[in-house]
Amino acid sequence: MKTDTHPTYFPEAAVTCACGNAFAVGSTHEKIEVEICSACHPFYTGNEKLLDAAGRVEKFKARKAAAKK
Repeated sequence: MKTDTHPTYFPEAAVTCACGNAFAVGSTHEKIEVEICSACHPFYTGNEKLLDAAGRVEKFKARKAAAKK
């Protein structure tokens, strides 16, 4: 059996989120940077964020309103 095949495990790896939240988890990476975490994710917070690219939300609402008529 080969020796030293497993990566180094860090039991207290530092995770930092773009929102500023920081916590520790076990990982094979020493530092982890994420864009979204449980402190800022809409599912966990209940706050809905709409990222509208090129007016897609308004376009959808207009089609929905036209279909009701």
